[in-house]
Amino acid sequence: MSTATLSTPSPDQAYSRPRRPKHLIRRTAWWIAVLLISITTVAPLLWTLATSFKPAGEILSHPLSFIPDAPTLKNYIHVFTTVPFARYFVNTIIVAVAGAAANLFFGSMAGYALSKLHFRGSHAVFSAYLASMMIPGIVTMIPTFLILRHIPLVGGNGVTGDGGVGSINTYWAVILPGAAGAFAVFFMKQFFDDLPDEMGEAARVDGSGEFRIFWSIYMPLSKSSLAVLGLLSFQAGWNNFMWPLIVLNDPDMMTIQVGLAAFVNDYTTDYGPLMAGTVITMVPVIIVFLFTQKWVVQGVAQTGGK
Repeated sequence: MSTATLSTPSPDQAYSRPRRPKHLIRRTAWWIAVLLISITTVAPLLWTLATSFKPAGEILSHPLSFIPDAPTLKNYIHVFTTVPFARYFVNTIIVAVAGAAANLFFGSMAGYALSKLHFRGSHAVFSAYLASMMIPGIVTMIPTFLILRHIPLVGGNGVTGDGGVGSINTYWAVILPGAAGAFAVFFMKQFFDDLPDEMGEAARVDGSGEFRIFWSIYMPLSKSSLAVLGLLSFQAGWNNFMWPLIVLNDPDMMTIQVGLAAFVNDYTTDYGPLMAGTVITMVPVIIVFLFTQKWVVQGVAQTGGK
């Protein structure tokens, strides 16, 4: 009995056993991979911020340094004096906010209708939305431009849609094509599918209309999904470059992404103001993310729980 007792390891001895070499190697490799990914993700942002405070000579002489030797704010001043950057900023705010709001409202309404209103042809409509997501946006640019150009009785057009420019060079030319995006409809439908139908049926028994059911019952329950969709829609509208460049020919109507292209030409690139303008463009997206972070995390947690 005494020999068996002495040979049995105590709990402290059992917990003090060294870890297996494979476990240590695997954990070390994981941390190295995370560190490399973090560096490659954060380093460009730090370089952009540092370059925005460098004089032109220092940018060319020490392009890879992350700490400016002689910090200056001239690049930020140059951004607003070379081009009407403030006007571009306001235009982008209007387009991004209005586009996100329209995408949230119409996308959630369409998603609710396809999820909770069982009408004939709903599956065909939803399938058409899914099919449209598989078509590259570059393919639909010309048809969309022609539709906006020939809207009847808009922008000098007659009843037949000729004689004027339609909605070209207006905010509507950027907002309308994505007012009810296919991704927004698909995203909200998938969320509404997880909500019980009994809530809507009970409200219908009480005499509530469909819009009241949608607005007062289902919409308050979808804050997390709306926050995620709103963030993605705002970011897409804020970073949109190609479509505003096509439909906005008036310099006073251009967006901030198009305005940044003014610092790049065929022969030289003004890196200081370009990086300063890039830093300015990142601020609104960061602010929107900070305000919606609570609901974004909640939506991710709900998705993981399901």
